[in-house]
Amino acid sequence: MIRDDSDAPLPPAPDPWAGSEMPERRDGPPYHMTEMIEAEPGLAVRILERLADPTGPASKLAAAIHEAAERNQPIVVTGCGTSEHAALATADIWRAALQTAGLPWQLGRAGTPIAVQAFEGALEERLGGFGGLVIGISHEGGTWATNRALEQGKASGAKVGLITCSVRSPGARLADYVVTTDERDESWCHTVGYLSPILAATAIAGLLTRQPARRTEARDLLAAGLTPAAITATEAMAAALANVDRLIVVGSGVDRPAARELVLKVEEGAHLPAAMRDLETVLHGHLAGMDARTGLVLVLTDSAQAADRGSRAAGVLRAAATIGIKAGAILGAGYDATIAADLTPAGRLIVPTAPGLPPTIASLLGSAVPLQLLTERLARARGIDPDPIRRDDPAYLAAADAAG
Repeated sequence: MIRDDSDAPLPPAPDPWAGSEMPERRDGPPYHMTEMIEAEPGLAVRILERLADPTGPASKLAAAIHEAAERNQPIVVTGCGTSEHAALATADIWRAALQTAGLPWQLGRAGTPIAVQAFEGALEERLGGFGGLVIGISHEGGTWATNRALEQGKASGAKVGLITCSVRSPGARLADYVVTTDERDESWCHTVGYLSPILAATAIAGLLTRQPARRTEARDLLAAGLTPAAITATEAMAAALANVDRLIVVGSGVDRPAARELVLKVEEGAHLPAAMRDLETVLHGHLAGMDARTGLVLVLTDSAQAADRGSRAAGVLRAAATIGIKAGAILGAGYDATIAADLTPAGRLIVPTAPGLPPTIASLLGSAVPLQLLTERLARARGIDPDPIRRDDPAYLAAADAAG
């Protein structure tokens, strides 16, 4: 059934809990993914409001993070797929919050949040360790590798937390702290599944710093990617990139999780081969594998050290243009004037400033809708329903079963 109110809450996980079934096939847009993207501004207000309770589960997890940081104990955030990218974003958000709160925050220092891929974390004998904290990100709470990492954390003596949709999920039963986002993504090409934990991390950051995120500004930042002008620009970029052989996505700083997420969305939703490259790394040999059949999207919204990031990004785009690579960009408003227009022939999507939000959060929220809508419009341009992530094809369904 097509949703007729984008501000209406999404359905929760079923009771008793069960993993989601393949989304109902639609012959054309709006896809379930379309509706999930359109629901995100309202979702942001609801999640941030629910999790602002100073006595609620988010506050308890914030207190555990504060205590672990204060004692210089490990804080590990983990997940798989989209949830892994949300875990990377969460670690960035919490490091910035700990810096504001006057606690250890520099990457590599004890007590500083780090993100670890769940399967790799599950193989670590001392994941978290006694006194540490292991926090899983899992939209539905049933991802086996993430739950295995939580079990490994408990076995090592760490406290375990989980950010998920439902307290009834298998992962929630393993956790000492469960923060629920309550509304479940109705597409398998997860957008709400990416944004929800970032919003939860934002709420927890506000509890750590005692500076709650401004809900209306978060909503407006997400809604900016859905204006008629933004949709027109997104459709133009999708049309320009729809027929490339593969897509390279480049990011730096807090834009790296978003760049990784765009790669995943493009591959699962638009069935277009893609790869993520760090801003500097792309210049160290990778150009040799790229040509005029390659598309490139630069994600550049991180305002820290903007002069250095902008200069290097312009260099990457000049190199791409020299080879004949078709490039587009998701740019923070501050970079729009400094990156020459002719360097992004596929177009650019501009993320407005959000001075009422911490910069890390503004970047991660601001890039979410543009990267998701670009994927959805790429899928349209390529004649693909993004929702089932190709599991409606018997060969790909069999491949998933073969992996076990």
